[in-house]
Amino acid sequence: MTTKFDFTEGAQFDPGFIGHLSAFVPTIDYIYSELYRVSNFNQKKMKFKMYYNKIQNLIDTYIGFYLGCILWAACIKDLNKPVLNNLCFGGEFDEKETVAEVNFVRLYLKQFQKDVKYYMGQNYEISELQTKILDEYEEFLKANKGFVEVKETSDIKVNESAKSLTEKESDIILEKIAEVIENGDFKVLYPLNDTLFAATV
Repeated sequence: MTTKFDFTEGAQFDPGFIGHLSAFVPTIDYIYSELYRVSNFNQKKMKFKMYYNKIQNLIDTYIGFYLGCILWAACIKDLNKPVLNNLCFGGEFDEKETVAEVNFVRLYLKQFQKDVKYYMGQNYEISELQTKILDEYEEFLKANKGFVEVKETSDIKVNESAKSLTEKESDIILEKIAEVIENGDFKVLYPLNDTLFAATV
């Protein structure tokens, strides 16, 4: 495995994704509190248009991040190394709490679709790939019990539908993850879903 990552001491739980994320739920809550402070409909429309790109980027980033977590897990699970800096380890698994954020994103996508139509008169399509990634990530979180028992890379579970990666595929994925850590563009990970999971026919 040729990679920019140093696995000598172990594999980081987070390869460096977190520095590029703004918390999804508080960000959406803040945007909508700002939106609802305006009573005039035309002003509301203007405000929503102003936030549209930010919301769209937030959605794309978070779903890309979810995929990135699964891809990273698939690349490190067979290293036989300690998992470093897993802040979840030793906690208590609460399934509802563990999947709360991904469920919020899933529900918000439907709300966003309605709001784009209402405020902008446009159609916003939720891609099949995004829906698929949300489902994959929820399964991934449940399979790993919120990572409370993940101490070694061998403790990591990937989804049953995931394929075994070749060394070349792992190298390509790790290269893209390194790119994301450099520039924060999680959308570059989207095409890699089919590297790990069978393409939807």
